[in-house]
Amino acid sequence: MTSSIDHRELHARAAGYVLGALAPDERAEFAAHLSECAECAAEVYSFAPVMVALAHAAPPVDPDVVVRDRVVARAFQPLAQPVPKAHATAAAARRATGQWLLAAASFAAAVGFGTYTFHLLGRVGALEERLRAITLRADASERQLAAVRRTVAEAQDFVVVLAASDLVRVDLAGQGPAPRASARGFWSRSSGLIFTASNLPPLPGGRTYQLWIVTPNAPVSAGLLKPGEKGDVHAVFAPPRGVVTLAALAVTNEPEGGVPAPTGEKYLVGLAH
Repeated sequence: MTSSIDHRELHARAAGYVLGALAPDERAEFAAHLSECAECAAEVYSFAPVMVALAHAAPPVDPDVVVRDRVVARAFQPLAQPVPKAHATAAAARRATGQWLLAAASFAAAVGFGTYTFHLLGRVGALEERLRAITLRADASERQLAAVRRTVAEAQDFVVVLAASDLVRVDLAGQGPAPRASARGFWSRSSGLIFTASNLPPLPGGRTYQLWIVTPNAPVSAGLLKPGEKGDVHAVFAPPRGVVTLAALAVTNEPEGGVPAPTGEKYLVGLAH
């Protein structure tokens, strides 16, 4: 059984034991003491969370070459000569104090690295947010550029049709289901069909507007219409194959996807001039 003085001295070595800072003989002595002292064993156990925090407080860093060589050289220096017994107690006290200072310094360094790591993570997060914002702006710019290109292409198609020598104009009036609707078409057998409309009422689900080119023989589908929120339409259609003469234009309410021949109510009708 150790004396109370010896126990206090051994108890003070708990942090150094956990950090691996004890000399081999001191570590063996303290390990033997742990087997018979529950208080010191509990003290050692209490340092486990601190060791975990130290292990994860900062990312691994390659040591400086100069520091690494200095540590290696220090590790292989000859052991110091035995200290006379007269100075044993004072040396032990100094070792205990140094061990606690080492533990405190290690913990402070871990906290410092942890704080630095936290600030780095914050900066990385801010940079990621900026990158996302730049990406969103780039995507928006790409969408705007695509919209401008579509507008330019449509304008070019409009010019081609309106400049055609065989251009025919058709004014369409709203019918029973859409008395306020109106539209105009410009037809060229060689270049295509421009169609604009306004005030077309919204259709229920599963229904669509279909534009028809009425010939002396039978109506031919020019395509489907998708009005905007205000019921407006601006569209350009390629000339259907086989259509030679235009007698009229009509818009009907048909099942979604369109039909080969008109079946629904007429919403707009106009004769060719």
